[in-house]
Amino acid sequence: MAQISLKGVRKEFGQTVAVKDVNVDIKDGEFLVFVGPSGCGKTTMLRMIAGLESLTDGEITIGGRIVNEMSPGERDVAMVFQNYALYSHMTVRNNLGFALKARRLLTPGEIKRRVERVAEMLDLSELLDRKPRQLSGGQRQRVALGRAIVRDPQAFLMDEPLSNLDALLRLQTRKELVELTRELNSTVVYVTHDQVEAMTMGHRLAVMYDGEVVQLDTPEAIYRRPTNQFVAQFIGSPPMNFLTVTVCESRSKLILKGDHFQCSAPDNLEIPVGQSVTLGIRPDDLDLVARGGFAATVSVVEMLGSEKLVYANAGDDSLSLLVPSSATVKNGEQVKLKANPKNIHLFDPTTQSRITVPPESPASF
Repeated sequence: MAQISLKGVRKEFGQTVAVKDVNVDIKDGEFLVFVGPSGCGKTTMLRMIAGLESLTDGEITIGGRIVNEMSPGERDVAMVFQNYALYSHMTVRNNLGFALKARRLLTPGEIKRRVERVAEMLDLSELLDRKPRQLSGGQRQRVALGRAIVRDPQAFLMDEPLSNLDALLRLQTRKELVELTRELNSTVVYVTHDQVEAMTMGHRLAVMYDGEVVQLDTPEAIYRRPTNQFVAQFIGSPPMNFLTVTVCESRSKLILKGDHFQCSAPDNLEIPVGQSVTLGIRPDDLDLVARGGFAATVSVVEMLGSEKLVYANAGDDSLSLLVPSSATVKNGEQVKLKANPKNIHLFDPTTQSRITVPPESPASF
């Protein structure tokens, strides 16, 4: 396995800048996920690491070697594509062994041993003589993974490899992929637009927006302290609620006041009285209460199994919250909501960057 380093990496397509000066160091054995919406530059970033796209500027090193001018074959990385890219006329056995045969570095006996070992690892032994058209989507995905693993590369590059699977199979394959890469102690660079997939798989996430890495950290750190409003909204399911509030003074204390509610401000908040800020609250930090809180009207209730996702309107503000499935709540019902006082987030309404809300800061609705 190998460390991968991206220094000032930039990619332009004519007048369009797809990737803007990305700097990321991926540790040996790390599972790093580039996550972001469609068109943010994450797949272009992966293709530059693989050598399938040239760099406009910057430097990429793999295992300590600068690879900017190296062909894909010289970089010793294996890529797993979204569409599997299997050879339809070949059996599973031949698909797994094709790259090894093409390189002509191993004897037929060694190729056979490697193929059978990987097939056993991925539960493909009974399928070695079938062709791709005879396989399910999950089996084809395992063959695509096996074709990468059998090469024993320095790193694995994966471009949304689970997106073509149905929800249940995606969940199962996600678990298998995490276990497999952990067993191999592999360096993995993974691309996805699915933030749940990113949160559950990555050691660290590189959240991309408009060609830039806007936050690079562990999933927990990004979830708890998003660097800006985009990250706060994109990471987390259901997404964070945002409300416009104004800094006011009451009884010598600062409060954050909206049209239908108010809460105390963090002790160290240095924002002038009268200034507006954006307050963020995650759906699982809002609770239904019998008394206190602020009033809202339920608009939609979605049953998710162990929980219900409730959409409610407080004046012109639309909110979502998660409640236990046993909670009795109906469309059109008037309810009272209260926020978890330790988990509010504040953002500058102009720059959308995080202001400050220390975890220990007191705040209550």
